[in-house]
Amino acid sequence: MERLTIQEEEVMLYIWEAGECFVKDIVARFPEPRPPYTTVASIVNNLKRKGYVSTKRIGNTYQYAPLIRQSEYKRTFMGGVVRNYFANSYKEMVSFFAREQKISADDLKEIISLIEKGKE
Repeated sequence: MERLTIQEEEVMLYIWEAGECFVKDIVARFPEPRPPYTTVASIVNNLKRKGYVSTKRIGNTYQYAPLIRQSEYKRTFMGGVVRNYFANSYKEMVSFFAREQKISADDLKEIISLIEKGKE
């Protein structure tokens, strides 16, 4: 699975959210000032080339749908972040965010609760 650029990830988020959509639907989801239609169409074509979206011709346009689930993408690339930046330690990653005050004590308690529920 090829890593996506920031722009490609942003477009994929819209596609994952919509399920099936047209380029015009993606453009409409962007806040003002919206990117040009041609720019978004080019990004979607890159996503197709990379195997992230499928196309279905409808009239004189194409409908796009995700080929890769968002959870699969997250799992693949978050694993790389943990491996490359946190010595392959999720504990180190969580500690980093706690030290940087990006995660609260309540968030940590919720995470612990989720982990304990997963063990049941």
